[in-house]
Amino acid sequence: MIPGPIEPPARLLMGPGPISAYPSVLRAMSTSLVGQYDPFMTGAMAETQELYRGVWSTDNDATLLIDGTSRAGIESALISLVRPGDRVLVPVFGRFGHLLAEIAERAMAEVHTIETEWGQVFPPSVIEEAIVRVKPTLLALVQGDTSTTMNQPLEDIGEICRRHGVLFYSDATASLGGNAFEADAWGLDAATAGLQKCLGGPSGSAPITLSPRAVEVVQSRKKIEAGIREPGDPSAPDFVRSNYFDLGMILDYWGPRRLNHHTEATSMLYAARECARVLLLEGRDEVIARHERAGRAMLEGVQALGLQVFGDIGHKMNNVVAVEIPEGVPGDDARTSMLEDFGIEIGTSFGPLHGRVWRIGTMGYNARKDAVVTTLAALESVLRRFGASVPAGGGVDAALDVYAGAQ
Repeated sequence: MIPGPIEPPARLLMGPGPISAYPSVLRAMSTSLVGQYDPFMTGAMAETQELYRGVWSTDNDATLLIDGTSRAGIESALISLVRPGDRVLVPVFGRFGHLLAEIAERAMAEVHTIETEWGQVFPPSVIEEAIVRVKPTLLALVQGDTSTTMNQPLEDIGEICRRHGVLFYSDATASLGGNAFEADAWGLDAATAGLQKCLGGPSGSAPITLSPRAVEVVQSRKKIEAGIREPGDPSAPDFVRSNYFDLGMILDYWGPRRLNHHTEATSMLYAARECARVLLLEGRDEVIARHERAGRAMLEGVQALGLQVFGDIGHKMNNVVAVEIPEGVPGDDARTSMLEDFGIEIGTSFGPLHGRVWRIGTMGYNARKDAVVTTLAALESVLRRFGASVPAGGGVDAALDVYAGAQ
């Protein structure tokens, strides 16, 4: 039997991501395809690069997209910057630090980790001590880890890395667009993200930016495929061991040479371009402020319902909060009720926090007042249904007070 056309149910995605996309992003994805070397296409690629320089706050020429989810961006950065046997240091404060270590290990690096309790972040002094001890080639550090909702400060890390001759890479998948990120001012050599969080798009395209120092490493490992190689093209002996994620070839595809590598994911390019355009049109600082306001409204709303917030609130990401599931309330059943009865998705977490917390996101298109108060009203109803004693209207009132005070 052939199924009918796809008709997804109406959902308000208020979990840790993915989120509901901006309507204009969905419209952009439905527009016509063109050939990968059509002047319109290459022009759109160049526009997208310039837009993301604004999003990342960088002058890096090597600012582009990796076709794939945010994990594709992470893998392209690590496998292209890390040679087999290089030492990589990964400070782990949640699930996604473990992911960076996993990918670096698969790149055949000598991986060293330091860990802190979930719900905390690292002081710069602790990271510097580990750098001095390990002497890594590269530091790989998550900025915002949605598994714990913590936002690792990066402002001082780049200077530490420069002083010790270490490349500095950050995974900003969950934080870019909703929290401050200053690629140049903070001394980042590489950073990657995804569209499906604060940028307000679908998963499937990974923005990346590389400093000139990172590009130098990538170019030193360049190997061009035999079928398109021209006289004089390099073929480094320690070339990148992935074809698809080889940043050297991807840079040539996006650069003036337009050397064929893959067929650009046209609709995802359109989506990524629109995500950046919408953000910069509203204003980068204004979008971050909107996320901060929505996140604060949700935080104060869940607290007004009597829920305990997990982790160090002083280092919480703007765009997601983790709340302790009240004793006696079946967490998964409550989330199912939120979805089936109200059409609202919230999340749980991973590892030691699975079944212990709910994660509620306020990001991208959903970082707005009506989405926040609707979620809080539904959550209050569900908590009552499962026997929790909560103040009537407490969450909604607290959130509305935040918005009233911000006007």
